[in-house]
Formats: sequence, C-alpha cells, structure tokens
Amino acid sequence: MRSEVDLAELLQALDAQADLAHRHLWLTQLVDWLRGSKKSVPQTHARLNLLLDALQQRPDLDARFRAWWQVLLNTVDATTLLADYGFSTRSAFISELAERLRLKVLPGTPETADASALFALVFHDAFDAQWLYALDDITLDRLARLLCNSTEPSLGANLPEARHTHTTQWQATLLEALMFCTSQIRAAGFSPELRLRMNTPARETAPFHELDTDVRALQAGFLEQPDQPTPERLAALQTYLDRLDACRQAAASVYTHLEANGISVNLVFQLRQLRSRVIRIRALLDCLMSDQPQRYTAHLLAHLVTIGHERRSVRALVAANSSMLAAKVAERSSETGEHYITRTRAEYFQMLRDAAGGGAVMSLTTLMKFVVLSMGLSAFWGGFFAGMNYAISFVIIQLLHFTVATKQPAMTAPAMAAKLKDLGPADAIERFVDEVAHLVRSQVAAIFGNLAAVIPAVLLISTGLWFAFGAPMIDAKEAEHVLHSLDLRGPSLLFAAGTGVLLFASSIIAGWVENWFVLHRLDSAICYNPRITRVLGEPRAKRWAGFMRRNVSGLAANVSLGLMLGLVPAFAVFFGLALEVRHVTLSSGQLAAAAASLGPDLLSQHVFWWCVAGIALTGVLNVGVSFYLAFLLALKAHNVSGVDRGRIYRAIRHRARTRLLSFLWPVRSSSTDAPDQSHG
Repeated sequence: MRSEVDLAELLQALDAQADLAHRHLWLTQLVDWLRGSKKSVPQTHARLNLLLDALQQRPDLDARFRAWWQVLLNTVDATTLLADYGFSTRSAFISELAERLRLKVLPGTPETADASALFALVFHDAFDAQWLYALDDITLDRLARLLCNSTEPSLGANLPEARHTHTTQWQATLLEALMFCTSQIRAAGFSPELRLRMNTPARETAPFHELDTDVRALQAGFLEQPDQPTPERLAALQTYLDRLDACRQAAASVYTHLEANGISVNLVFQLRQLRSRVIRIRALLDCLMSDQPQRYTAHLLAHLVTIGHERRSVRALVAANSSMLAAKVAERSSETGEHYITRTRAEYFQMLRDAAGGGAVMSLTTLMKFVVLSMGLSAFWGGFFAGMNYAISFVIIQLLHFTVATKQPAMTAPAMAAKLKDLGPADAIERFVDEVAHLVRSQVAAIFGNLAAVIPAVLLISTGLWFAFGAPMIDAKEAEHVLHSLDLRGPSLLFAAGTGVLLFASSIIAGWVENWFVLHRLDSAICYNPRITRVLGEPRAKRWAGFMRRNVSGLAANVSLGLMLGLVPAFAVFFGLALEVRHVTLSSGQLAAAAASLGPDLLSQHVFWWCVAGIALTGVLNVGVSFYLAFLLALKAHNVSGVDRGRIYRAIRHRARTRLLSFLWPVRSSSTDAPDQSHG
C-alpha cells in the first residue's frame, strides 16, 4: 500500500502550468489527504484548516494555489456538474441500466474537461458527503475567501450580460446551471409520453410553457442587483417557484393515469428525473440567493457526492423505478388470487372438480413427456418440445377452466399480503386466520384433486397401451430411471425448490405481460383497429378483445411456466449442471407410469415409498417456495410493515389445536365460519 503523502509534499508539487491530467491528479491527491486513512470528520476538518493556515502564512503558496484554481475553473465547465450530475443523459430505463453497468466496470481518467467526470473521480468515497455537510461557518468563510478570487464571469457561462455586472464567477455558473435545469424540465413537460398522460387541467394550464419566461425574468432581476434582493427580484423568484410547483403537480398527475392504465418503467424513470431536477433547482436557488450561500453550497456538494454514488448503483435504479410495477403486478395477482381461495362448501367442491380436470389433462402431458424423451432429441430441442408440451397442457387446462395446484400460491400470496394492511380492528387477526384456513384448505383440495385424477388416469392410459400395443407407457429400464430420479434420498427436494422459483417467476411474467397489455391498450386495438375488424368482423373482434383482456395473464403464466420447465434444464446442461424440475403433479404421473410398468410387486419395494415421500415433500416445496417468494414481494409492494407476527402465529397455532379440521375441510362451526356461508 502506498504511504500517505504529507501536506508539504503536496504543496511542493502544486503547479498551475502542469498538463491537464497532472493538475487533476494533484486535486485527487489533495482530497485523499484531507480524507485521511481514518475517515474521521474532525480529523478531515482539522486537515482542511491546516491547509488554509499554510496558504495564509505563505503568500507565494497562496498565489500558486489561486493560479492553479483559476486554471481549473477555466478548463472545466462547472455548469454541467451543477445542472446534470446525477441525472441520466438518456430517457429510457434500459439505456440508463447499461450506462450504470459501464460506469461500474470501466475506470475513469483525470485527463478530462468534464467537471462531472472529475468530481466523480475526486470525491469517490461516500465519507466525503459527511465532512462536506459538517463544515462549520468559520471554515466555510475561509474557503470562500480563498476560492472566490475572481470577479469575472466564467468563460463557459452563456450569460454575456453578466460581464457588465458585479456577479462573481460562481454566481454566473449558478445562473447558467439554473437555465440548463429549467430547459430540461420544460423539455420533459413537452414530451408526448408525459403530456398525453397528464390530466386535463394540467394540459390546459400548460405550466411548462411559461417556465422559460419566468427563469429569464428571475435572471434579469438578479443581474440588475446581485447583492440586494429587490422587490422585483423577490416577486420574480416567487412566480418562478410557483410555476415549478405547478409543473411538478402536472407531472404527478401522470401517476394517476399509470395506476389506472398500466405502469411503464420508462415513464416512472422520466417522472423521477423531473422531480429530482426540481429539487436541484431549489438547491441552486439556495446557493444563489440565500444569506448563507457558503453553507448551502457545502450542502449541495455533499448531496452531489451522495447522488454520485447512487448514480452508479444498479440496485438503486431497479428498486426505485420498478417499485410501482411490482405493486401493480402484486395488485393484479391479488385480484386473480382471490379466485383460488374457497370459502364455502360449494366453492370447495368446485375446486376439487376443477383440480381433478387438471389432473386428467396432466396424465396426457405425462404421456407426451415420455414420447418426447423417446425421440432422442438434442438437449435444446428435447427441452423445447417438452416445454411446449407443458405449455399447451397448461393452456388447455386454463381454457377448460380447470386448475393446477402449484400455480395457485404465487397468485394467492399477494391476496393474503394485502389483507395484512389493516389489522387494526379487534377481530382482524381472527379474520386473517380464517383466510389462512381457507387458503390452506383450498390448496389441499387442489393438490388432492390433481393427484386423485392424474394417478388413475395414467394407470388407465398405460393399461390401454398394454392391450393395444403389448407394451405399457414406459419400459422397465425407463421405470427404474423414474424411481431413481424421484427417490427422496437424491437431489429431488432441491429440484422441487427450484421448480417453486420457476412457478413464482411465471407469476411475475404474467403480471408484467398483463400490465404491458393494458398499458398499450391492446384490447382496444383488437376491438376497434380497422384492419383487425375487417378480418374478424366487429362482433368477433369485440369478443376476442374481451377474451384476451380476461385471459392474457393466465396465458402468459402458462406459456412461460411450460417453457421454463422444459428449457431451464436444457440450458443448465450447457453449463454442466445436472438440473431438473420436479412438479408434484407431473412427478405423480411419472411414478404411476413406473408402477404400471413394473407391476404390483413395486409396492413391496422400499424405493417406491421413498418416491411417495419425495412426491409429498415436492408438493410442499413447490407450493411453499412459490408462496413465500410471492408473499415477500407483495409485502414490499404493498408497503406492509410493523405487523405483529407473534400474534398471528399464536392465533394460527390456537386454531390448529382447537379446529384442525378447518384447515382440511369446510366444516360448519361457530361465528368464524358464518361469513363463509354468505358467499354461497
């Protein structure tokens, strides 16, 4: 590790005539020395005062430093730092993500005239925000006397009239940065993406139109009397601030449109950029017009250090701009999930019938899975056709209004999380436990219905194939392989947990696709587009629009889940990973096919019962992992916090001890089940 440079060496190396890279390297070394190895705010402040003392006691050093500082100001344009640092130069989320990845990977160079790039290189430590923000007034005054040594405006300032006033170089730069930020806000307000989604009052008042006039009036008032706040300047300032508030409210009206018509991550990104620019303008105005400009300047620089670190954070970008999308996905999943929670006996038996229908279809899926395996295809094409087999089966189940048990948890979890938002009333905990009982009972019914149908259906198909072709669904060798793969003593449980992740992922894809469908108003396009209505006819186009609006989420979930179940193992093989999927209904069908091939003697073998135990735990992991991940996402999306989990756990344990059957069967009981019957 390189030893720390002392102050005497730094001042000896100070050279205003050095080349660009070495001048900026000297600044980097100076800030490194101020920061120190201990990163203590008092120590950094003490070092800064030591530097100021040394310059004050040595007029020759003071002159060299001022000359170096003036060359720095004339070389780099601070306006870009004040106006644009921390903001994206791109308006799209994906391009900003790529830019942040580039900033994280590629190193910066001190040989630059970009003040933003130099600032990021010099103040690269988050600690810099702490010591800048904590600077005392005396030290700030000393720094101001040292650095504000020029009465000429910045060479880069686009304010010719400033040359004829007494504005300082710093004030001219602030004014120019103010103009730049204002123009960016005005351009964002005129963009069709935002303007078309603003409410009618915001479009009619058109606050963005007058923003340029207001900032120029404010600028003119400041240039006339830089040192005295005249009534005209104060009035111009108030008008400008009111206009900014109107622009911010107009932009905020877009959120209402997004909530009702689908979330766009790109639009949310643009809205957050606009809001941050309004905040930046207020910070610039504090530095320009307050009676403590040094204090506000230090706060602004500290803020720039903080947002510079956030600017390089990929996680912060994704979290900030996808939170609304996550909330919308959770909301749509919650609405769908209510359909899968049975509260009455009629709904319970309907769930059993729907699950049995799904299990019957899955028996044909099991048959086609073995057909695909028997074709000896390559890993990719075998995975692709297996995935298509699953996807087509899931879509058929959806269209027939049947159900597959493992798809439900990712939908029901958001519905349960939404109920945690209001646990204030005295009976809220008891009502939530009722919902837990309804959910567990519904899931048990769905799994039981699936397995009760898929096992005998596979046995029946295998028997039919035996009579028709003299051979069961699979031969003895393949049956032994099935037993080996489903054995609880192998990695089957790990694969089952991974399948739970895929089940959760399919629900996210479904929510995203439905949001995209609604955002782009594709149902309206199908219903009214002339080319579509010309082909389908208006009545049929209207029916198709309604069908897609109702089913697009389910279709996306089914197709994505099926393809993932088939292709994820194929892609894993490419990386040398022996990854497989374990779906409880499909695994039960495979075990039934193996039993049909090996005969009744299999029931006396230990490996069969190990497989039965493995399938039981596979169902638990499929459901549990998918539900847990969806529940966590829904809690964050709904901003649910402060829940007394102890009370909920105690209430659930009490229900399990006193009324265990309510988790398995829709029994009539006391008051807690009375509301259930009203749903019938």
